[in-house]
Amino acid sequence: MLRKNPRGDYPVVHETAFVDPTAVLCGRIEVGAHVFIGPYAVIRADELDENGHLEPIVIGANSNIQDGVVIHSKDGAAVTIGEHTSIAHRSIVHGPCVVGSHVFIGFNSVLFNCTVGDSAVVRHNCVVDGHDIPERFYLPSATVVMGETDLSTLDTVPQSAKDFSESVMHTNVSLAQAYRRIQNQF
Repeated sequence: MLRKNPRGDYPVVHETAFVDPTAVLCGRIEVGAHVFIGPYAVIRADELDENGHLEPIVIGANSNIQDGVVIHSKDGAAVTIGEHTSIAHRSIVHGPCVVGSHVFIGFNSVLFNCTVGDSAVVRHNCVVDGHDIPERFYLPSATVVMGETDLSTLDTVPQSAKDFSESVMHTNVSLAQAYRRIQNQF
């Protein structure tokens, strides 16, 4: 469901993207080409800063926002999801937040007030709060990264994680195209 926020902003969704009918997109949102937004995802750009300003939530081309993902932002701050990026089932991305291109965010992960660099992998059940993740970085499952976390003890992305991320991205781009073809046949 696409709907306006109280200020009157309405989502802009590229014609080749697929938004599941159970998903909710509210407010100042920009969805790029061939994006897949899965069932029960909630993306809300509706909170204003103290001056009434609101930055958009932007989802880059060929990315996928999987089932049950929540993307929101505090006080009108921007959220940007790069191109060819996967945000896996039930994850939360709460702005201010920037997630680069070719990134994989695993199931149930939480991102808040951070930047995740291009080609990084944040595996399942991770929390990243107030700490940036560099390009091509790998966070193993269940890692908690906060302001004081020393990232020098963690490895770069192994090839198997890169391959898995690419596979998920390609699968979901295909799903976006397939669901667009049948969307009026349910």
